[in-house]
Amino acid sequence: MPEPRMRTIDYCLYYGGFRALNSISMDIPPNMITAIIGPSGCGKSTFLRSFNRMNELIPGVRVTGKVLLDGEDIFSLDVVSLRRKVGMVFQRPNPFPKSIFDNVAYGPRIHGLRKGDSLAALVERSLKAAALWDEVKDDLQKSALSLSGGQQQRLCIARALAVEPEVILMDEPASALDPIATLKIEELLQTLKENYTIVIVTHNMQQAARVSDFTAFLLMDESRAGNLVEFGPTKQIFTTPRDSRTEDYISGRFG
Repeated sequence: MPEPRMRTIDYCLYYGGFRALNSISMDIPPNMITAIIGPSGCGKSTFLRSFNRMNELIPGVRVTGKVLLDGEDIFSLDVVSLRRKVGMVFQRPNPFPKSIFDNVAYGPRIHGLRKGDSLAALVERSLKAAALWDEVKDDLQKSALSLSGGQQQRLCIARALAVEPEVILMDEPASALDPIATLKIEELLQTLKENYTIVIVTHNMQQAARVSDFTAFLLMDESRAGNLVEFGPTKQIFTTPRDSRTEDYISGRFG
């Protein structure tokens, strides 16, 4: 496997005295899609949000262990620059109540990345990368809230891409969408991984099997802490898992 883009080493996360994630060590390979699966409440989204320190927004959270980006401890980085490198797309589309153009331009303007014509070019490039340009190019000043759910989610992906990240985190990005919009998002992921490292949380095991290159299976232990049961190439996880608990989950015996 190539040198990981991101890595966790003995990573634990606590809400006050409650341990939510227990000593997770895992590598995220570059330019591939890594899926995180597991039953509800096992810490999938909490783990995903660890990669760009979003859990710090919750009072009482503390962590031990390491999370590395290209070998550098993310807790030593400025959090704003970290979130530029590690973008996030949420479960439900959350466009700002602004125009399509201003949604995509928001991040670059805040970071002072682009102005004028170069900003317009960046917006176009981001919308093209999110497979949305052809649908909105004549209506860039239209409210983003007027788009369909699937279009709004692709707009949020374009917004994440506009600050030119290295890693994109996606928390169940298609769970609120219809099957046709879901298919468009899944096709988009295959294109995006050429230029980005993608980590996706999904409840949909068929989706994980379809879109990901690697899969991590998380499960709660007796103390309700999330543990990494198994991690490996998706094909191996879904066809010949090494742990019987992985097989039980994938075959639908629980979860």
